[in-house]
Amino acid sequence: MLLYFAQQLTDHARGTGWEDGLSFLRLFKYITFRSAGAALTALIFCLWLGPGMIRWLKRLKFGQEYVDKAEEAGGLTARTSKRGTPTMGGLLIVTAMDISAVLWCQPNVLVLLTLLSVLVLSGLGFYDDYAKITQQSSRGATALVKLAVQFGLAGFIAVYLWKNPATRALVQEFNVPFLKHPVALGAAGLAVGMTVATLTIVASSNAVNLTDGLDGLAIGCTLIVSVVFLILTYVAGNVRFAAYLQVPHVEGAGELTVICAAMIGAGLGFLWFNCHPAQVFMGDTGSLALGGALGIIAVLIHQPLVLVIAGGVFVAEALSVMMQTSWFKYTRKRYGEGRRVFRMAPLHHHFEKMGWHETKVVVRFYILCFLCAVVALATLKIR
Repeated sequence: MLLYFAQQLTDHARGTGWEDGLSFLRLFKYITFRSAGAALTALIFCLWLGPGMIRWLKRLKFGQEYVDKAEEAGGLTARTSKRGTPTMGGLLIVTAMDISAVLWCQPNVLVLLTLLSVLVLSGLGFYDDYAKITQQSSRGATALVKLAVQFGLAGFIAVYLWKNPATRALVQEFNVPFLKHPVALGAAGLAVGMTVATLTIVASSNAVNLTDGLDGLAIGCTLIVSVVFLILTYVAGNVRFAAYLQVPHVEGAGELTVICAAMIGAGLGFLWFNCHPAQVFMGDTGSLALGGALGIIAVLIHQPLVLVIAGGVFVAEALSVMMQTSWFKYTRKRYGEGRRVFRMAPLHHHFEKMGWHETKVVVRFYILCFLCAVVALATLKIR
């Protein structure tokens, strides 16, 4: 929006006495400038709206009064219990991120698909959080409802990418980290590509959701992964950089850099209120949307497997739940008594059960996420 106004003012000022005075408006043409603006705008919005939104959520009694897994893990005492802390803080992230993106992005298909996924998944998360609050139970929306919406959205995006000639290569080719060229999959290429695109979006959304269990954990890791994709989207959208680093060039992907910047700014603003002890929780309203955004961005720049590397912490959290659930069901059926792989899942609660303080778990997971991010960025050069 701001780019459009800047261009209009520049055009009207051309040939007049105002031309030199408004020459600074050319800065809006640069993705780097608009990305910085988007990050700063989202950060300011979060810091400005945060206190009021937290008070509003408290007035509505949108707080958690039931025992959650963090309390079950034994890391909380009566003094440090998180009961009553408002949730649905994801509204703050999504609002700041979307407003900033609309202001600073130049709209294109990739931007619209990303913002669509954020809105749909935040709506799903809001429904889930509201169900938990009204029922005061950790169940919320059923898994069937969640998966139906997620697969419906991801399937729609995959089909749209295939139907659109300009984006068809995103689901017809398979890009593998550390290899120079996309892998040709032959006749099965389309089916595999669309399956990978769909699963990337769904899995990423759920993995971030599962990571959201300790103060600052999910949003901190999301920030680190977002920085990785800030760089990857800029490279993918720049013809020369993409050719030099031998990664697929995607027309218009540079605008996704602005969205990543807005996500980083909103995430930093939210972390201000979510760091230990948290004043507000992200809830599924934020975690499902942020995970989905990372998934769709990875698909749109042809790098879903790099997301697996960069989001190694998210992958570990999701795998811990899958392993725990599968092994428990198998052993209960075979031996009559369910057995566990971890003391508690997701993985961060396993370490709480081992006696690690919450902040120690969070900081160490940050370190692991940073290492994963470095490996992910190394794929740009090691080919």
